[in-house]
Amino acid sequence: MGGAEHRFTVNLSILFTELPLLERPAAAAAAGFSAVELWWPWVDAPVPEKAELDALRRALNDAGTQLTGLNFYAGQLPGPDRGSLSIPGEESDRFQKNVDVVAGFAESTGCTALNALYGNRVSGVTPEEQDQLALENLASAAHAADRVGAVLLIEALNAIESPQCPVVSAPKAVEIADKVNEATGLGNAKFLMDLYHMAMNGEDLHKVIDEYTARTAHVQIADSPGRGAPGTGELDFAGLLDRLAEAGYEGRIGLEYKPGDVPSADTFGWLPRELRSA
Repeated sequence: MGGAEHRFTVNLSILFTELPLLERPAAAAAAGFSAVELWWPWVDAPVPEKAELDALRRALNDAGTQLTGLNFYAGQLPGPDRGSLSIPGEESDRFQKNVDVVAGFAESTGCTALNALYGNRVSGVTPEEQDQLALENLASAAHAADRVGAVLLIEALNAIESPQCPVVSAPKAVEIADKVNEATGLGNAKFLMDLYHMAMNGEDLHKVIDEYTARTAHVQIADSPGRGAPGTGELDFAGLLDRLAEAGYEGRIGLEYKPGDVPSADTFGWLPRELRSA
């Protein structure tokens, strides 16, 4: 397996989910990881109780794990993957209420990457109206991220699992990041390169890496098909990780795969323990 140049982080919203949320940081640390990332943990609460935020922060600190990535509120995850920031009405309102909460939590934990998922297309609203709303909300999120020293991540999903999502290619995600940067003048909107989604979309992963690494602030991986650990599907991760290094990528690689029917801790055999600490 390639990747000796990379630092790895584990996503606690898809791995270690056999455990309660507050036990996952310690489990990740026991498996050798010092950095973790999360989707927004409270799918029904864009503004959770302060006690819940405090408890999660304490669990991260007690485990000695650094939170390196966090999603803004995006509705029900896992899937079908969707976001809220481009959906008028209640979903957009929830996103707006969540922005400062996420930024505050990121500042208190030292988290420097915040992911804002686009929403699905919905009936009764034109794509142009949704895209304008999305740009306004993304600009707000970019400003909030900038205030706490974080980047705003723009991620492309895949059209098979998220057929109503309009952001299902690397070029489209980078285009949106460009529009946000133009609107804000901050330059902190970056591409989140999820190699699983790109593979499911049938994109040439080597071409994506070569063309967009310079615009990328975070990479996530899972094998395809199946979204399992590397080695369970068809992707050549040794080659892909080496390609990322050759392209100059120096950020973290987020493990965002499903563990299957075994405990999450048993799925890391492909990754030497000395490479898990970031």
